Amino acid sequence: MDITFRKIYKFKKQKANKKKEIDIMKSHLYVTVIKNRAKRIGFQVIKPLSLVLISALLAACVMNLVTGRNQLSLVPESELQLMATSEYKTFLSDHKVLKPAGNKDAAMVDRVGARISKAITKYYVSQQQESVIAGYNWEFNTVDDEAVNAWCMPGGKVVVYSGLLPVAQNETALAIVVGHEIAHAIAKHGSERMSQAMMQQLGGVALQVALSQKPQETQSMFMQSYAIGSQVGAMLPWSRQQETEADQFGLIFAAMAGYNPQEAIPFWERMSNAGGGSPPEFLSTHPSDETRIRKLKQFMPEAMKYYSEAK
Repeated sequence: MDITFRKIYKFKKQKANKKKEIDIMKSHLYVTVIKNRAKRIGFQVIKPLSLVLISALLAACVMNLVTGRNQLSLVPESELQLMATSEYKTFLSDHKVLKPAGNKDAAMVDRVGARISKAITKYYVSQQQESVIAGYNWEFNTVDDEAVNAWCMPGGKVVVYSGLLPVAQNETALAIVVGHEIAHAIAKHGSERMSQAMMQQLGGVALQVALSQKPQETQSMFMQSYAIGSQVGAMLPWSRQQETEADQFGLIFAAMAGYNPQEAIPFWERMSNAGGGSPPEFLSTHPSDETRIRKLKQFMPEAMKYYSEAK
């Protein structure tokens, strides 16, 4: 009996050790999978980052209805829209806003914005995807500034700088830019960048906590995430993937509004030449000219289908 007992005990101990080895292997595999998934969504995993934090990061990933890919989303869109409304008002109060009634360029920006926003709204309502533009209260303003720039905040808060218009040269090219910037907002690229910045700089705290404890840092992070400012070095760059998505869906949005997307190619060629040796600030982190033109041509057949339907 004693020998039998020892055999049983030995067998159980070996089985327990084997299970422990398997559990350790599973744990290591889980960590590897988690880190690989984190990298795939564009987040750089650093050594001190705990497994718990990485798991929370992945739990915050949501499927974007526009692009069809997973994005890191730590900040609710509704809260970003509230911040955008406040920051937009502040920005306009600090700049000279050109009125459409007395300025033909501002009137053109208004016209382009109205057509594109109407087309986008109509499309997503028809697709029963109203959530894509939930809370959007579109505003389009032109500011008197020589910078070759434009941007769109969450909720459809758009600014076009007067310095962009001589490069655009025509209404269709302006529509290409406005469509591109709106695509960044609707694809929630700024939210994605701000979420990444909050993970890296603030340890992934909630927005309300960040605002109460570090209001200046959070405001700065918001402005950087949406490329609002005049110093390129202070901006967080759009990733190549985000830029490609903005090009693709920007073409479609302009085409939906009845603007010929083929104007994108000569426009981006002009943009690359603007400013001589140094590109305009919101091109500073974009794909190379050759890459952009090649991909625009790849996207063109799909965009032309929407253009044909809109005519």
